[in-house]
Amino acid sequence: MSMSRNPRPLRRQRGVTLIEQIMVLAIIAVLIGIAAPPLRQLLSRNTLRVAQTDFIAVLRHARETAVMSGKRTLLCPTRDGSRCSDTTSWESGWLLGRDGDGDDQPDGSPLRVGSGYGGKLLIRSSSGRHVVRFRPDGSASGSNITLLFCQPSRAADALAVAVSNAGRIRGAPANTAQVASCAQLN
Repeated sequence: MSMSRNPRPLRRQRGVTLIEQIMVLAIIAVLIGIAAPPLRQLLSRNTLRVAQTDFIAVLRHARETAVMSGKRTLLCPTRDGSRCSDTTSWESGWLLGRDGDGDDQPDGSPLRVGSGYGGKLLIRSSSGRHVVRFRPDGSASGSNITLLFCQPSRAADALAVAVSNAGRIRGAPANTAQVASCAQLN
């Protein structure tokens, strides 16, 4: 009797079954569902911190420009990128310019223009103050000004930037009154 051998030994097929694939997709969906809300909160807080840091940097630049040039410098909200607007709303953009004649408008074209934040957050300055003016000695003329950065849906995360008459620029979390004010903004 002769035994015939199969030249190829039988191998077990390997692969992933449809059930296994569905289970993996279900686990991924659950993990995404758990991670999405904290990620959204993290991104919202990050947007506020970036805006606060941007404003601190541009305020310091404005103060430095006034000291180095020996001329009055202003930072104000703008809608068109060439003129200061008479509003306390800064989220549409801002401009930095020299103001030799004291009319709270830039002399000639602005030195720098910042774009807005596209509806992602609200930025408001103290009531009655819509311009930050730095003198050649580095002081900020007028009363102290505070810029409030907030998202009304997440008012508790609000941040602030304060500019004192001496020209000191400071960032901080918003206080209780500012958080309440933020919650009312729309």
